[in-house]
Amino acid sequence: MQSADFAIRVFEFVLLIFSLSFHECSHAWTASRLGDHTARMQGRVTLNPIYHIDPVGTLIIPAIIIFGPLIGFTLFSGALIGWAKPTPVITRNFAKIRRDDNLTTLAGPVSNLLLAIVAVLVLLLINHVVPQGRAIVSFTMMNLLIPNVNSSVQAIVLLGIAAVKINLALLVFNLLPIPPLDGSHLLRNALPYNAVQSYDRIPMWVSWMLMFFVGGYVMNLFLAPAFSIVGMVLANA
Repeated sequence: MQSADFAIRVFEFVLLIFSLSFHECSHAWTASRLGDHTARMQGRVTLNPIYHIDPVGTLIIPAIIIFGPLIGFTLFSGALIGWAKPTPVITRNFAKIRRDDNLTTLAGPVSNLLLAIVAVLVLLLINHVVPQGRAIVSFTMMNLLIPNVNSSVQAIVLLGIAAVKINLALLVFNLLPIPPLDGSHLLRNALPYNAVQSYDRIPMWVSWMLMFFVGGYVMNLFLAPAFSIVGMVLANA
């Protein structure tokens, strides 16, 4: 067996870009279905990452978190976070503004949940139909590769595990009630008018501090148990 650490990190980076694109595309598609075509007219109903990439949130920060530990840089090596260019939404185009804004907001995290579920189903399929499938999945989850395994199968398993990790992280991260994350839109829509005014005045530097420090801590509280559950499902199902 050999370490799969670098290979997994490459897969994670590629999967993150795809998952963020899928997330933003889901926002745009849902908004369009509910009557706001702003994002569609800007070409955002697409999985092409060119239309969704934010240089800092999609490339720089995730690259530091994913690859930094390989060169000894561990300052931001906690839970993987990232974001894409925000999807433009004009809520006055909705028939029912609060409801439709919430549905559009939830479309992003739900898309990441769906990707994680699909990845788990693919791994379960490999468990049952591929020779040594369960062993391949189990060892890969421990960041190890089994020698002489079919390279295509190994690549699919790496992608599947990376997809589960990435999308569970994006699901939890985006539901945090920190501006401008999706969770903040849901919270804002639930607040009374006076509270909304105060909420909208939260400085951006405060949001950044909350995302990196409080957000990372909260994410780890949820992600470790969630991935353990996934591991148990894959080991026993």
